[in-house]
This record gives sequence, C-alpha cells and structure tokens, in this order.
Amino acid sequence: MSTLPKVAWIGLGIMGSPMSENLVKAGYDVTGHTLEREKLDRLTAAGGTAAASVAEAVRDADVIVTMVPASPQVEAVAYGPDGILENARRGALLIDMSSITPQTSVDLADAAKDKGIRVLDAPVSGGEAGAIEAVLSIMVGGDQADFDEAKPLFEALGKTIVRCGPHGSGQTVKAANQLIVAVNIQACAEAVVFLEKSGVDLAAALDVLGGGLAGSTVLARKKDNFLKRDFTPGFRIDLHHKDMGIVTDAARTVGAALPVGAVVTQLVASLRAQGDGGLDHSALLRAVERLSGARV
Repeated sequence: MSTLPKVAWIGLGIMGSPMSENLVKAGYDVTGHTLEREKLDRLTAAGGTAAASVAEAVRDADVIVTMVPASPQVEAVAYGPDGILENARRGALLIDMSSITPQTSVDLADAAKDKGIRVLDAPVSGGEAGAIEAVLSIMVGGDQADFDEAKPLFEALGKTIVRCGPHGSGQTVKAANQLIVAVNIQACAEAVVFLEKSGVDLAAALDVLGGGLAGSTVLARKKDNFLKRDFTPGFRIDLHHKDMGIVTDAARTVGAALPVGAVVTQLVASLRAQGDGGLDHSALLRAVERLSGARV
C-alpha cells in the first residue's frame, strides 16, 4: 500500500487536468472534482477517482489541492456547508495553486486555522506546456514546516519550487510573474509586427533573437504561436486580464508604480472588449496588428 498522502484535487481545467494526472503517475491516490463530466472522465481514465462534490472529494484526503480560475471560485469551494473547510479533516493540508489576490490567500489561511486545517498558497507559472511536462515554477507562501511536507508533491509537478515567505507571498510573486510575462509578450508581439512590416524572414529573425539577450522563455514558448497565428489557449487572455488586475491593485496598495504594466493592462483589456478573451495571451499580437493597420 502506498505511503503517499491521499490527495483531493478540486478544479480540472487546462492546468489542473495535466497536473493531477502527473500526481497519479507519481503514485498518488488522487480523487478529483470539477463541474465538467468529461474532465472527471479524463481523470478516471488516467487512474484517478471522480467525486460528485467538493465535500466527497476532500472528506478522507490528507492533502487538498485547489486549481480554479480566480478568488471568487476559491472562496466558493473553500467556504460554506459543502466547502472544503467544513468537510476536510483536522490536520489536512490545503494547497491553493490558483492565481488569486494575496489578501484572499491570507484570509483563507486565517479561516482554515480555526478548523485545524493548514494552508499553503502555491500558484504556478509555465502554462499548459509546463503543466503537461511537469516543469512548472511553483511559488509558495506559508509555514516552512508545511512547505517541507508538501515538497515531494510539488516535485511531481514542477522543477523550480521556492517558498517565498508567509501566507500570501506566493500570490504576490505570481502577480509579479504575470506582470513580467504580459510585458514580455507585448514586446515580442511588437517586434513581430515590426519585423514583418520590414520584410524580414520572421522565422529566421525569431531564431536569432532567441539566442541572444532578447531570448526568453516567453519567446521560446510562444514563437510558434506568433509564426502560425495559432492562439489556441494555453493561458487565456481572460485569465491574464484578471491577473493584471491583481498586480495593479496590489501595487497600488504598496505604492509601487507600474507605468509599462498599466499600458499592457489596457491592451489586454482591449483584447477582451474585442472578443478575444478566450484566446491564448500570445494573441496580444492581434492588438498590435490592429494598431498597426494590419489585417487580423
């Protein structure tokens, strides 16, 4: 019998499905719950167990992982009579891997403490590809002892795993991550339009740029999206819009100026307003093309 902790996984979306499956591959007993039947079927096909409710999923779990879109969804699955806090056993470890506001994470940890449940905030970076390949960067907030206990589980999901400080710290670092990613995609998108309008071989240009100081994980991961105009979502504009709101609000609270971030935040918002919210965030290229008078 496995000595690994029993895991409840709440949220089986673009990121949650491959991440939960990687835990199954690593030998964990994973029981999952989500709203889409086909996602539950996918988990059971991979060797996990489907639960009909949050309460059912978490009842016997040692570790509970949540991977849902935003703060309201975290609160919906955590609180209330059918939520995690009312149904998980005392001593369980709740790991929220969603990208939410730092304050939501702090509040959740405080509420869970009254129930005898420990909490880590552990948002990730790396997108769908990083989730599938189990090479995510995981930024964690919470107590050191809880982080140490969760480290083997994190190692089945990612490669760069760092405790950043107390509750909410992981979310703060994730907000900074999303700021950097958005600005980087925007810079790449502007470069692509500039190169194409100049008549340069785009594939050759991106190859050589990727080998120099302009190279980045964003450019490496999104190069084919730019070349093929393939905006199949790995991380949707809608979600990056939410994350830019998080970093903007958090920066305002601490008095940090984000002048470039503010411009990119508006460009992301404009994409949503033009119906592109369901596309991959590399679709920032479409915003630059519109501004440049190019055909979209």
